[in-house]
Amino acid sequence: MTDLNQNPLGINPPERGAIENRNRQAYDRMVQSKHFLTQPVSAEELANPLATLDAKGWLGGNIRNWNVLCLAAGGGRQGPLYRAAGAQVTVLDISPAMLELDRQVSAHLGLNYQIVQGDMANLSMFANEEFDLVAHPVSTCYVPNLEPVLAEVARVLRPGGLYVSQHKQPMNLQASLELVHGKYIVETPVGQPARSLAIGQSSLLREPETIEFAHSLDAILGGICRAGMSIEAVSEPDHAQLDAQPGTMGHRSRFIRPYLRIKARKHPNTANTRKILLG
Repeated sequence: MTDLNQNPLGINPPERGAIENRNRQAYDRMVQSKHFLTQPVSAEELANPLATLDAKGWLGGNIRNWNVLCLAAGGGRQGPLYRAAGAQVTVLDISPAMLELDRQVSAHLGLNYQIVQGDMANLSMFANEEFDLVAHPVSTCYVPNLEPVLAEVARVLRPGGLYVSQHKQPMNLQASLELVHGKYIVETPVGQPARSLAIGQSSLLREPETIEFAHSLDAILGGICRAGMSIEAVSEPDHAQLDAQPGTMGHRSRFIRPYLRIKARKHPNTANTRKILLG
């Protein structure tokens, strides 16, 4: 019998594997089709890499010699930017094609960093407390359960280390992409897969042929806290456009902010607390 406390969506391991495979293959195809989310870093972005990465100043203005894990962040953008800002960088991603973009960009720019294929929920190749920063762009929507992901993030962060992540807002994945009788309507229950794009349909708010889960704020914000981190800042990037056509990202964002960006810090005494509990 499935333990719904440990597996709230009732998804068994083979199904999780199928989800992982589908999303990996989807991103491989997105690279082949030159989808906008697979475009490498530009020269303009590299000219001031920290400003590109950290417009709000959450990283304190200097990450030189930090050990940074770019989690689920292949594609030749995040890795080069953090490396150009002076950090020691590891990029992990599930998609071989996304990681191949990193290899091409790093070779072209002469920016050396580590490239690893892997699952964001299994960081066993990394030591405890190895990283000063885990930078995690939008990708938590691709896994059915955030608990193992956040537990691994906390494990590989040093005490006092930062976790800067961006997520799709729950309502972004719960609501319709187009107007229904003049309104965006809620059509997906919390925690369930969002409605996929129809054949021939495109949207800046959905990735083609992927499976995305509408995680609750408790799963995202509460999950970060339960993993042993404290949230220090939250922002909702504004993509609204007053003159945008209905059904576009700019119009829908007037009603539903699509993303949630979070700065969290691992508790300085997390490791000691675990030792006491286990001792």
